[in-house]
Amino acid sequence: MPPPPQPDMIGDPDCPHCHGAGYLRADVPVGHPDFGKLQPCVCRQADVQQQVRERLYALSNLEELANLTFETFKPRGQIGLGPFQADSIERAYNQARQFAQNQQGWLLLQGKYGCGKTHLAAAIANYAVQMGVPALFITVPDLLDTLRFAYNDPHATFEQRFEQIRRAPLLILDDFGTQNATSWAQEKLFQIINFRYINRLPLVVTTNLALDQIEARIRSRLQDPDLVTRVPIMAPDYRRPYDDTGHHELSALKHLSHLTFGNFNLRKNEKLPAADRRSLEKAFRMAQAYAENPSGWLVLLGTFGTGKTHLAAAIANYRAGLGIPPLFVMVPDLLDHLRATFAPDSNVRYDRLFDEVRTTPLLILDDLGTQSMTPWVREKLYQLFNHRYIAELPTIITMADTLEELQRSEPRLASRMLDPRVCTILAITVPPYRGGPQARKKKRK
Repeated sequence: MPPPPQPDMIGDPDCPHCHGAGYLRADVPVGHPDFGKLQPCVCRQADVQQQVRERLYALSNLEELANLTFETFKPRGQIGLGPFQADSIERAYNQARQFAQNQQGWLLLQGKYGCGKTHLAAAIANYAVQMGVPALFITVPDLLDTLRFAYNDPHATFEQRFEQIRRAPLLILDDFGTQNATSWAQEKLFQIINFRYINRLPLVVTTNLALDQIEARIRSRLQDPDLVTRVPIMAPDYRRPYDDTGHHELSALKHLSHLTFGNFNLRKNEKLPAADRRSLEKAFRMAQAYAENPSGWLVLLGTFGTGKTHLAAAIANYRAGLGIPPLFVMVPDLLDHLRATFAPDSNVRYDRLFDEVRTTPLLILDDLGTQSMTPWVREKLYQLFNHRYIAELPTIITMADTLEELQRSEPRLASRMLDPRVCTILAITVPPYRGGPQARKKKRK
């Protein structure tokens, strides 16, 4: 016998199934999760779907993101990007459009701030809503706040809100990883993601984290190749200034574009000791090999004027020529840029800039050791080195100090550079180039 009609549970009075009640009890055995629960009758499905759509749309705040559509997205990114970066944006755009059309499986969009992840995720949500699919688009911090507020919400219990989120026909979690990672937050996120994993419900996740930075239980779900399509976006922040070659505003490479492997002087016409000449030739060959396939760390040691910066810039210019410009920065300049973010009129957040530097695919740090070593500088450099060491991100370092000197002054940095599994150290023992800046200074004297 169907339940008696209620004011908010009215179906079709002529319905042969519910006789106007609008709901039926699930015909399932005792012990089934849906045993004893009311389910909307087929005569009410359209109304229920509309109510679900309206509730999820209200939670999503999609009205504020109505302009973020596939039509307003630039499939090749901003003008001036290299082909490698533009290709990665176009791949992400095509994958997002395909997901929006079939809404099957999971889509994981990874990339730095401002690379277009949120735009594509919102475009998927807006497309789904237009197609009549109930979609929930929500940033992860907002999702957790919504759950916390539900404890004191007179209109919905925590359980109702939690079920509403994890059972949403299409769930889009934006900015995963920016939440406060308390035990409660981690547990709620895992429960939501695991429920959708078990039930194969469509999910979109955007994050600026690498997979190894994500909590292990969630990471294991996101690594399932049968369910998840992972799309890295190798594009810079479109809101930050770049020059016409696609270089970051921090990069000194735009001033070093003339330094290539082709014009590197191996100093064959000088009477150099054989061991010194071999050190220069070895560094040249290793730099060329690294430019072809950046992997691990490469440390170039030598006094001023031995060619360290030229080789580091040659690697950078070679990669830029392939459309993959690295971040080339002098260490003192980097620290100045970080300090400048603390100024009241700065429009750049410190944490965002520092994250861009430490996670960039290829980082070249020129002139390590020339900076003033305050406690703050020591801590920032260690955090930078340690992150790239753990993540094994390709990194080039040039320095005039010997490793023994670095060990005495900065043992934590030296310990990362002395790991032979990660780092290759090349000492260039030739004397300063006589045609270089040092020689010109002597001539002027």
